[in-house]
Amino acid sequence: MKTTKFNVFRIFILGVFFVLVSTPTFAISDEPEEEEFKVTEVIMHHIKDAHDFHLLDWDGHPISIPLPVLLWTENGLVAFMSSEFRHDDSGKVIVERNGQKFVKYHEEIYYASNSADENGTYMLFNEEHDPLNEHPFDFSITKLVFTMFVSMLLLILIFGFSARAYTKNGVPKGIAKFTEPLVVFIRDDVAIPNIGERHYKKFLPFLLTLFFFIWINNIMGLIPFFPFSANLSGNIAFTFVLALITFVMTTILGTKDYWKHIFWMPGVPVPLKPFLALIEFAGIFIKPASLMIRLFANITAGHIIILSLISLIFIFKSIWVSPGSIFFAVFVGLIEVLVVAIQAYIFTMLSALYIGSAMEKHEH
Repeated sequence: MKTTKFNVFRIFILGVFFVLVSTPTFAISDEPEEEEFKVTEVIMHHIKDAHDFHLLDWDGHPISIPLPVLLWTENGLVAFMSSEFRHDDSGKVIVERNGQKFVKYHEEIYYASNSADENGTYMLFNEEHDPLNEHPFDFSITKLVFTMFVSMLLLILIFGFSARAYTKNGVPKGIAKFTEPLVVFIRDDVAIPNIGERHYKKFLPFLLTLFFFIWINNIMGLIPFFPFSANLSGNIAFTFVLALITFVMTTILGTKDYWKHIFWMPGVPVPLKPFLALIEFAGIFIKPASLMIRLFANITAGHIIILSLISLIFIFKSIWVSPGSIFFAVFVGLIEVLVVAIQAYIFTMLSALYIGSAMEKHEH
């Protein structure tokens, strides 16, 4: 049995090696030198938001899944599919609706200029090459928004089936065997220790939603060939909104003791109280900011590292780099599987800690 497994593993390794060797991308030939591989553009294109899901390139033509473009303009609402731009992201393709012309430049939609420049682009730029065109209010269903809707649907389905997957005696079965230990873990190790047994039940639904919502979106961002996945947690706006919710809840639920400890710390000399008040007041905003940046930075960093390792193959243009590049990319990817769960747990735990500290009553 062990010999059979070893032979299968050896055949797999040899197959991967010959695929890499036979792939034209890694081959070195005497053909004219191609355009320089732009690592930064490739990585940023992968981690940023877009108006469609780019799946692959076939025979030099991109294949993608278009998404609805919704623009609020001076003439009212404008709606069309992103395929109208014909995969152009350089501002050369015009889409005309309601007497208005639009172009897409670096995944931003602008009003088109009256005439094209020498490069055929309907964009105006300043000396720093920043766009001068005005742009409408864009609330399109981008790939990040669509991914968020998919994750919400998955949450409803997972816990809908979990709620039904119990016997009459209350014994979990099926998917409930997976979800119940996680729910109990958040309740017993996150909610109760940080909020207290008196108030934890009011906030347990929020903490559970927060944990599973972040975790599912993190996992979806790791699946490379899943057509409706995107790096949602690697978007600063997404983490900002989650941190803002925690900040609002902490501010509203703050007790008299909470605010007293911020602005007039008991038990310390009076001359030090104004200085501590400034530090504690800054902490009100630093805490949610740390939540926002921690989740954003860790998820984005993982994607950038993996893409950078893969890009080494195209930078050096050598098949001898590919084994090491792929090995370390897979290694970092396995670490990312743990990181996505840890980051969801840390965000949930700190949110519970901040809510619990705001509601705590002190006896002096």
